[in-house]
Amino acid sequence: MSILDEYRARVGETKTSSWFEIDQDRVNAFADVTLDHQFIHVDPERAKAETPFGGPIAHGFLTLSMLSHFAGESLPAFPAGAIGINYGFDKVRFLSPVPVGARIRGVFTLASAEERKPGQIQLIQDVTVEIEGGAAPALSAQWLSLVVTG
Repeated sequence: MSILDEYRARVGETKTSSWFEIDQDRVNAFADVTLDHQFIHVDPERAKAETPFGGPIAHGFLTLSMLSHFAGESLPAFPAGAIGINYGFDKVRFLSPVPVGARIRGVFTLASAEERKPGQIQLIQDVTVEIEGGAAPALSAQWLSLVVTG
């Protein structure tokens, strides 16, 4: 069975990562890296007093960036001799804020696997980031990646 056939056989499969806590130290570090120090993320007292969130929230892009960790933990490894490359997103929606201290996890469903050209397989994952105990997910996305086999 070819690598493409193996991926096509997994279309429709759903994989879920473990829960991961988003703490204030991680939010602050992300703010430092991205130079996004908006108070709703990095000033707990002000965020509690001046926002409808009841405290600080994680950056949406921090939540999005956690997809790499969640995928590495929950999705099957690439075949020997192949590498995975981020290709982009067809859709990203930030649906609910992630309160600092909340736990989140990734839920991945392989939507498609198609050969782009010889040696390249494009995968589309439908991804949701859930907030433990939350009424709605933090984000929903269609994540495109390439498996380069040679």
